[in-house]
Amino acid sequence: VQLQASGGGLVQDGDSLSLSCAASSGTFRNYAMGWFRQAPGKEREFVTAISRNGRITDYKDTVKGRFTISRDNAKNTVYLQMNSLKPEDTAVYYCAAKAGALATYIYTLGPSYDYWGQGTQVTVSS
Repeated sequence: VQLQASGGGLVQDGDSLSLSCAASSGTFRNYAMGWFRQAPGKEREFVTAISRNGRITDYKDTVKGRFTISRDNAKNTVYLQMNSLKPEDTAVYYCAAKAGALATYIYTLGPSYDYWGQGTQVTVSS
């Protein structure tokens, strides 16, 4: 499956931004999805994940209450709504897909994922 992330940009501290990740596969509903990010000079880190059926989600502690992941299996797309953005959220954001996922499982480790998007830059200025 090919993943195309979009929606990044330059925003101010406290602003909102919405990311999208469109999948090429018609079997998108069979993939658990996740968002990861990598800031300059830092390792890639988990941000959020959602199960195949969209009922189970998990978030990195520092984004809980500010970020929301969702998916539309009919549109083969996963979304990341980011509110109250902070300068420390600045990073390249990557979406990822895990094949063969169980319906209600989420995956928080990068190596668990099989496919990755190209990344979209999010910059939050103070």
